[in-house]
Amino acid sequence: MLESYYTVKPEGSEEITIQKSRFIGYVKRCETEEEAQAFIQEIKKKHNDATHNCSAYMIGEHDLIQKANDDGEPSGTAGVPMLEVLKKRGLKDTAVVVTRYFGGIKLGAGGLIRAYGSTASEAINTTGVVKRQLMQEIKVKIDYTLLGKVENEVRNSTYTLETVNYLENVELIIYVESGLEEEFESWMVDLTSGQAAITRGGTSYVEFDVTPE
Repeated sequence: MLESYYTVKPEGSEEITIQKSRFIGYVKRCETEEEAQAFIQEIKKKHNDATHNCSAYMIGEHDLIQKANDDGEPSGTAGVPMLEVLKKRGLKDTAVVVTRYFGGIKLGAGGLIRAYGSTASEAINTTGVVKRQLMQEIKVKIDYTLLGKVENEVRNSTYTLETVNYLENVELIIYVESGLEEEFESWMVDLTSGQAAITRGGTSYVEFDVTPE
């Protein structure tokens, strides 16, 4: 498993008009090629009256599945520029469909490349990008007298406080970046003067919003 990677939020879209042609970009997180193909077919069905429904996707931990489709536009002017946007932005498990309704003005090869690339990029910006970070769940049980101090220190640290469970002793569920577990545990022992019961749970990806550049 990758320690971290970038992808899009579940789904979104954006529309722009270029030289009287409508370009509608759709973005979806897809973790398999089957999901990506189903998404593309869904948009094609939704816009079966469109001039073109061009698509691109990158799937897999190591981007092993990469596909681009021009759907009738001149070869290399639609799907490939969209795929290049995904590559440039380092997005994994992401599918993009750009629907075009021709407005009567031909854009030329260069114009099409810019139009499809910019529509894909704007749709991604509108949808939103996240960083998925592999995190270790760590449970920290402490006496209630330590709660104020520990909670404040954790919230002001780089660690993520997920939940506080008010039981016989208070239990904090904290996410720690994979590989930093021992550093965190040592810090917690010092912070509580050895009065914390620390146990590790499972690992999972936690998502953090990424601000567009």
